[in-house]
Amino acid sequence: MKKLNKIYLAALSTIVLLCACNKQLDLKPYQSVEQTVAIVTPQDVQITLVGAYNRAGLTDLYGGGAFLYPDLMSTQTILTWQGTFQTLTQMVDQAIAIDNSDVDFTWLDGYQVINQANNVLANLKIVNNDPTTEGGAKFLRGLVYFDLARLFGRAWNDGDPTANLAVPIVTTPTTAVTAASYVPRATVAQVYAQAIADLTDAETELPANNSFFANSYSASAILARLYLQKGDYANAAKEANNVISSGNFALNNNYADEFPYPGFVPSLGYPNGTPAHIDNTPEDVFAFQVTPQQGTNSLNTFYASSDNAGRGDIIIGDNFVAGFEPGDTRALLYNEDSAGLLRCDKFDNLYGNVHVIRLAELYLIRAEANLHLGASAVGPTPLSDVNTIRARAGLAPLTTATIASVMTERVHELAFEGGFFLHDAKRASTAGGQITVGGVPAFSPKLVFPIPSVEINANPKLVQNPSY
Repeated sequence: MKKLNKIYLAALSTIVLLCACNKQLDLKPYQSVEQTVAIVTPQDVQITLVGAYNRAGLTDLYGGGAFLYPDLMSTQTILTWQGTFQTLTQMVDQAIAIDNSDVDFTWLDGYQVINQANNVLANLKIVNNDPTTEGGAKFLRGLVYFDLARLFGRAWNDGDPTANLAVPIVTTPTTAVTAASYVPRATVAQVYAQAIADLTDAETELPANNSFFANSYSASAILARLYLQKGDYANAAKEANNVISSGNFALNNNYADEFPYPGFVPSLGYPNGTPAHIDNTPEDVFAFQVTPQQGTNSLNTFYASSDNAGRGDIIIGDNFVAGFEPGDTRALLYNEDSAGLLRCDKFDNLYGNVHVIRLAELYLIRAEANLHLGASAVGPTPLSDVNTIRARAGLAPLTTATIASVMTERVHELAFEGGFFLHDAKRASTAGGQITVGGVPAFSPKLVFPIPSVEINANPKLVQNPSY
């Protein structure tokens, strides 16, 4: 359940994984497939794009790992880890080995998504330059580049982003390993610029509604998150407002409704005959769909106890729940299991969708961005946005909104969903005033992934991060 059952050689990590095949049966033992053979029809292009979505939803990316791993590195004061996976224990101990397989797979899966997206973009003429196809590929590429930069590179505000290294930028398909495959790491600023360009194009090209695939507002939402991480508050407020004001999404009346059907036990089936897959809620701006055919929600694996189909490796600290105000309904998502251990119930559904970004976060982005700008530059006042979130949680309105009050709401609203404990601590820190997270300063090199040793051995142009 935890690992793929095959280890790929690093030298082949950028080889395209194509789902399309034009013959009913092909017995030739290809190690790679010629692009001119694999992608020749519109259906081939669409299958490749669907394959990119599928790979992005794997365990070590948006099946949960991209959000779980940063939290494991930064929540030692509010979580207890009792798991046996040594790769994850290394993250908790802030002592990640350069051959950590979870880190390896995050890099590998990320670049396979990027390569599949590149193959789609290189073959747009086959689908008559369909903007939805192009937008979908660029959305995935931009999303992955943003998160790879946050995991493998220093924070935007940690030193000079035009000099600090992030990850390699590859925008053309890799169908064979040649000298051109050895790409050096680009800077943090360059990777952010690539992600912004991709997501901005996706915002224009994608439709407002696109089933459970990314739509125009999905791109706007990730842009809002990216701009906030970068400290570009004007654009963060603008993009957040674009999503909120669209009317395409709505906060659930009850906070718990964003995490439907808790308490599922496989042996007992689903309550009231509910099918295994639960659709997105009205609040989901973008989520990865998890089905029995694809696997399980890896957040369920580690946060949920055996009562709810998980391993129960993560125990929530009483001190975290004690930080909620009396009457805050969000605290009702933290309960003891049958063994008396405190759990986060957000991920009790074995096949619950992984919420990549939801409307509540956009309200808090707009509020914080406007506070930094010193005025309600876009949309309602920051106080109004914060109180919208508090009202849904059953809390009395504040009389004044501050950056500190927004950050508190982010903790209580978004806890354990997106690696926010680490990413928020980094963007809120300065060289002279770093926030302590997980017992170390936010800019500590221990809170940055190492470049996988297998990749460095395969690519002589890659250099390792400091302290590894």
